[in-house]
Amino acid sequence: MSVVVFDIETLGFDFATFDEAQQEYLMKFADTDEKRQAELLKLNLSALTARIIAIGMLNPETMGGKVFYQSTESERFTSDDGKVEYLSGDERFVLQSFWESVDRYDRIVTFNGRAFDGPFIMLRSAMLGIPAGRNLVGYRFDATRHCDLLDQLTFYGATRKFNLDFYCKAFGIKSPKSDGITGLDLGPLFREGKFREIASYCLGDIVATSELYKRWASFISIKE
Repeated sequence: MSVVVFDIETLGFDFATFDEAQQEYLMKFADTDEKRQAELLKLNLSALTARIIAIGMLNPETMGGKVFYQSTESERFTSDDGKVEYLSGDERFVLQSFWESVDRYDRIVTFNGRAFDGPFIMLRSAMLGIPAGRNLVGYRFDATRHCDLLDQLTFYGATRKFNLDFYCKAFGIKSPKSDGITGLDLGPLFREGKFREIASYCLGDIVATSELYKRWASFISIKE
């Protein structure tokens, strides 16, 4: 069975791009400056208020893959070890490249992909008029087509949820956050034109998720 791990990076649109009715709707419960800032950060989390700025895909067996990312210039280069290819364009390019690639694999692996990455990709694709090649969510209790590690590691919500950083440290895997960049840094990096740094950050997430998947799959029988 062919397997691919994927992860997305998202960034909220500038608040000023929403019309008056949308702004009022988004801020209807933000009655303090603190709550307003919190709502602005939440823009990153919805496909209706944010776009996808990177999608990383990795084969956990070969550790080879691709990162599609947004940039003001179209560029293509390969990692130093020759295993990962980086390709840039606009959001439409990122999504089309993802759909062209993901259909080759039998199983997709994510961390919280059923609740976030999958729906986000499908909604953004729908809004941009890009056909979806497959259902990224599917039946929750069958890891054959989509193995969401957050579902697996919490036994489908029976135990407490932790973030990817916490699970990696618990399993002795290098955390993608150990290099000092977090999701909160993506906005400044994007505005500064540091698109390659965003792509590298995305790769770190899928490398960590791949290692976590291999550790989990080694002692838990995931139906083939």
